[in-house]
Amino acid sequence: MARLNPWRWVVFGLAALYFLVPLGASVIFSVDVNDEVTFDAYSQIVGTDGFVSSLLLALELAAATIALVLLLMVPAMVALRLGAPRLRPVVEVVCSLPLVVPPIAFVAGIVTVLKWGPDHFSRTPFFETFVAVQNPDFPFVLVLAYVVMALPFVYRALDAGLRAIDVPTLVEAARSCGANQTQALLRAVLPNLRGALLNASFLTLALVLGEYTVAHLLGFRPFAVWIVDISGSQAQMSVAVSVLSLLVTWALLLALAALGGRHASSRTVAQGKTTP
Repeated sequence: MARLNPWRWVVFGLAALYFLVPLGASVIFSVDVNDEVTFDAYSQIVGTDGFVSSLLLALELAAATIALVLLLMVPAMVALRLGAPRLRPVVEVVCSLPLVVPPIAFVAGIVTVLKWGPDHFSRTPFFETFVAVQNPDFPFVLVLAYVVMALPFVYRALDAGLRAIDVPTLVEAARSCGANQTQALLRAVLPNLRGALLNASFLTLALVLGEYTVAHLLGFRPFAVWIVDISGSQAQMSVAVSVLSLLVTWALLLALAALGGRHASSRTVAQGKTTP
């Protein structure tokens, strides 16, 4: 095993160069103005028109997407694990479909439905639904689109978490203590899926904050679209915002890893104390 250590360092160094060189070039571009170093591009970010509103919109969309996709996938994955394990390949294929569907085709389908709905439901209460989901203040249609796009990542994260625990035994133990199906899920299964839930939430957050194609083609302006919009007139500021968003994403990833490691170590200590 000791002989593999130098190769590990080589791979790690190449990976670091692959990420750090473009990041360093972006930082230099954002602070170099007429051969002088200035941080005006960073200090003016908050006061730029549209920054706060677009960032808040992206965060709201991310929170709604995380809540909806977990609300859909967690009970479905647990039920699949308990009652229909043979359907797992089918569900895996269905959840992986967003990876093979081009975003342009996906948006074209959404636009077709949004145009078809009002024409056929103009005299029904569903007409107001089609109008409400396209509200620019909170376009719920983007939440629905992001839920579909996040399915492959959420499925993998939850599947890995469920494989690490004995779900039938946990549910059976909770039921034997008088808990119903919902209480067994909330009190026995979910606490053991904390790491998987955090991973799924972080992947969904990163997806929503960085998604551009769907939001732009549907005519909305969350954070990623705002960055591209200002790149034409304020190129250095757009690069500065991109650098900051990347650093924030890395910070969230490190915080998630630290939180997951702390939870795992505390659970190990607790199990050690309860072992006779």
